Amino acid sequence: MHRRIDFNCDLGEGCGDDAAIAPCISSASIACGGHAGDDASMRATVALCLRHGVAIGAHPSFEDRAYFGRRELPLSPLEAHALVLRQCRSLMAICDAAGTRLHHVKPHGALYNLAARDPAVAEGVAAAVHALGADLWLYALAGSELVHAGHALGLQVAEEVFAERGYEADGRLTPRGQPGAVIEDLDGALAQVRTMLREGEVQARDGSRVPIRADTLCLHGDRPDAAAFARALRDALEADGVSVVAPGIPSPPSRSDGGEG
Repeated sequence: MHRRIDFNCDLGEGCGDDAAIAPCISSASIACGGHAGDDASMRATVALCLRHGVAIGAHPSFEDRAYFGRRELPLSPLEAHALVLRQCRSLMAICDAAGTRLHHVKPHGALYNLAARDPAVAEGVAAAVHALGADLWLYALAGSELVHAGHALGLQVAEEVFAERGYEADGRLTPRGQPGAVIEDLDGALAQVRTMLREGEVQARDGSRVPIRADTLCLHGDRPDAAAFARALRDALEADGVSVVAPGIPSPPSRSDGGEG
C-alpha cells in the first residue's frame, strides 16, 4: 500500500471551480496558452496555488483552442520541443514575478497521449523540460515512452495514473469517445484508485489486470463535478492513511514522530 502520493489537477483552463479544487490537491498543472489560458489566468492560478501551498506545474498542449488540445495534429519532435519551451516559459515568467518557481511540466491532452506512445516526440518533450531546468519534475503516463525519455535525460519523472479515466490492456488510456473512457461515478473512481495504490494494478477495459506504478494521481479539472470529486478523493486517501504530497516535497511528520498531524 502506498503511504504517500501526489494528487494533481489541471487548473487555469477556464472551465472548472479552481478555487474549490485547489485546497484538495498537492500539485496543479496550469494551462499556459495552448488549449486554454492567458497571462491573466496564469497569474490568478499561480496566486491560488501559492495561497494553498500547491506545487505549480506547466500544462503545455497543442495550440488548438477549438478542440481544447484534444485533437492530435501533425507535430515533429522539433516542433514539440519548441511548443513546450514557448508555453512553459510564459508561465515561468509569471512564476518569477510572483516570487516562486515551476515545479513540474505535464503535457495536456493529445500532446500527452502522443508523447506517451511516440518515442521521438517523447524525446522532444523531455529535452524541452530538461532545457527549462534539469531539476524540474516531468509528469508522464505510467509506463509510457515519455517516462523512458525523461529517465534517459536524467529528469525526475513522476509516473501518473488517473482516477476517472479508463485503461486499455497495454496500459494506455482508453481514447475519449469510446465506451469506458471516463469513469462517471465517484465509487468507481475510488475503487480504481484503491486498486492502483494497494495492488499496483489497474483493471483494463477488457477485464485484464495491468501492472502500474503510481507516483501522482490525476483528476481532470474540466469535469462538471471536479470539485466534489477532488474533495471525496482527498478525504478517501487520508482516511486510508495516505499522505498527499507533491513529488520532491518532504512528507509531513506523523503524530508518532512528534508532529502535530
